[in-house]
Amino acid sequence: MTTPLFITEEQVKSLFTMPIALEAVEEAFKARAKGDAFNEPRRRLPTSSGAYNVMFATWRGHQIAGLKSYPGGSGGINFHVMLYDTSNNSLVAVIEANRMGQMRTGAVSGVATKYMAREDAQTVGIIGSGYQAETQLTAIAHVRKIKTAKVYSRSEENRTRYATKMSDVLGINVTAVSSGEEAADSDIVATITNSQQPVLLGEWLKPGTHINAAGNNSWLKREIDTRAIAMSDIVATDDVEQAKFECGELMRAAEVGRFSWDMAVPIHDIVGGKSSGRDDDKQITLFESQGLALEDIAACERIVELARENGVGTPLK
Repeated sequence: MTTPLFITEEQVKSLFTMPIALEAVEEAFKARAKGDAFNEPRRRLPTSSGAYNVMFATWRGHQIAGLKSYPGGSGGINFHVMLYDTSNNSLVAVIEANRMGQMRTGAVSGVATKYMAREDAQTVGIIGSGYQAETQLTAIAHVRKIKTAKVYSRSEENRTRYATKMSDVLGINVTAVSSGEEAADSDIVATITNSQQPVLLGEWLKPGTHINAAGNNSWLKREIDTRAIAMSDIVATDDVEQAKFECGELMRAAEVGRFSWDMAVPIHDIVGGKSSGRDDDKQITLFESQGLALEDIAACERIVELARENGVGTPLK
């Protein structure tokens, strides 16, 4: 039995790249489409300052199981994943998972973009300029030949900093713009905010746009308005049942009769070839991302493999 490892944030940063994250997430979605991987939606319990969150998944073919847990609230958020080998039911690793989560959140949007955006998409609009926004653009740029990007957030300083950094990182022209409407005039639009009110409006959308709504996993928040949802020809989620109590914008659209849950397509069915992610270049497509434990354990499996290959990590004796 192999000794389990403790893997730190800095070690994750040194090992885990976007191409690896994209490959891991895509493979996990294909496994779920085949009935080989299983996911339990996030559960929350109240704490003194917020909520304690637990989410878990299994992947039979890879013989892994794992959970991510984290308390959230006024003291910030610290994520940890525990990964198990189900061939012998042993602990494989405990992984500090903030960086992992940032990377896999971007990778999930990247996989959705690969299967749902137009093949000739070349421009991206990002609404939000926090640390999660960086991997959104990075992942999109790995699956489409992006020439230019625009970013909008409420803080002029933050969006300017983001534009400068991402221009350097990706080698493309990233411009800070003064409104969400300007950012939305793009082939692909990503929202990655914690806003309680819509930051992307349907009236701004043009035919053929693909949207990744990746910042919201609370019924109290809405990143896109109901009109944008009603305009979307295909609406995908990473988990339909989880979206029913976490995706505020879809919940609101369903409440007012502008959206029906039987219209929602699991992204794994699109990746697995059971459903279409786009039927023509004029369709508006939408991917709603809440974040799944399956995505986490797929990412962490790769991280552990890389750690062992490179002699990284502290043995837990």
